[in-house]
Amino acid sequence: MINRLTKLFIEFFETEQASGIILIFCMMISLVMANSFLGNAYLEFWHTKIGFEIGNLLSLRFSLEHVINEGLMVIFFLLIGLEIERELYIGELSNLQNATLPFCAALGGMAVPALIHFMLNHGTETQAGMGIPMATDIAFALGVLALLGSKVPLSLKIFLAALAIIDDLGSIVVIALFYSRDFSLLYLVLASAIFAGMLVLNRLHVHRLLFYLIPGFIMWYCMLKSGVHATIAGVLLAFAVPFAGGDEKSPSYKLQHFLHKPVAFIIMPLFALANTGVVLGGNLIENLSTSNSLGIMAGLLLGKPLGIVLFSVLAIKLGLSKLPSDLFLGHIIGAGFLGGIGFTMSIFITLLAFSNNEIIQSSKISILVGSFFAGTIGFFILKRQKAPVLNPERA
Repeated sequence: MINRLTKLFIEFFETEQASGIILIFCMMISLVMANSFLGNAYLEFWHTKIGFEIGNLLSLRFSLEHVINEGLMVIFFLLIGLEIERELYIGELSNLQNATLPFCAALGGMAVPALIHFMLNHGTETQAGMGIPMATDIAFALGVLALLGSKVPLSLKIFLAALAIIDDLGSIVVIALFYSRDFSLLYLVLASAIFAGMLVLNRLHVHRLLFYLIPGFIMWYCMLKSGVHATIAGVLLAFAVPFAGGDEKSPSYKLQHFLHKPVAFIIMPLFALANTGVVLGGNLIENLSTSNSLGIMAGLLLGKPLGIVLFSVLAIKLGLSKLPSDLFLGHIIGAGFLGGIGFTMSIFITLLAFSNNEIIQSSKISILVGSFFAGTIGFFILKRQKAPVLNPERA
């Protein structure tokens, strides 16, 4: 199995582990600052306007929070897209039999939490939040696995990473289809034309990254103006960049290798600092008892593990996939709870789903609470896995 792991996948896994631990510290710093005597100043800082003006011709001014969420996060999605592309070509997802189990698990892990939230919020203003508990945070989930060290079988790390990658792809599709605003067909056509042009360059074996990055930036701007969330441009750019053979000379490999550390140690921590500064006021219990908050927490804490385990067992029972020899049902249950760590993608979807600041704040608190308990339960389940609990093939 080790031989099947590419060098870049190992680098990706190790970087995500370290990033998850750093994200925990950034989240704690942000929460402490937001609830200290510097709270107002800290929250206002992220709304500071930056940009430039050229007479009366051009004026570009955005808040720091906007720059991070609409700009820097495009680079995060670009890296995710590159990893998805690599997995589809030469990774775990390139083999249908290997891909079936994490694919089915991810499908269940998205459908069941969304259904739970929908059932609790159908017909209300918070119905749009059904996409929030669907997401899995790769960095946090792999960060928890890092804390377990050698107790975790290698095949479980591969399973969880593949599951989270498919989960991210699902979240990207959800964002594109259901969280578009102020739609502009003209700009969408322009963005699509640029994407098509880059695909032509790919087919012509043009491998200089500059010929993709410059059009990619213009595509991002058109996507921003189209109403489809601008971060989708990052994923499209990833699939336009030539994969070639996937070796160290490949444009895709070079770009992914270059982006790993900036994304893990700069962009993601900035996102955490800018978006987890929630004020824990006296009405905390009231905020956590709304149908939206209950839907998010139940989706992450119950829906995720239920969907992942149920769909995994069904896939094995139906003969669609096989459970690796060193994994047992207890491992899948533990991984299911780790899948309930939403954080980055869940918070990101929250910002797209709602405009009401009170709902946004209560949603963020619910995400943090649900993710914390899901991660903690998953950690202790996996820590206790020393012997097989139940093999689904013999169940």
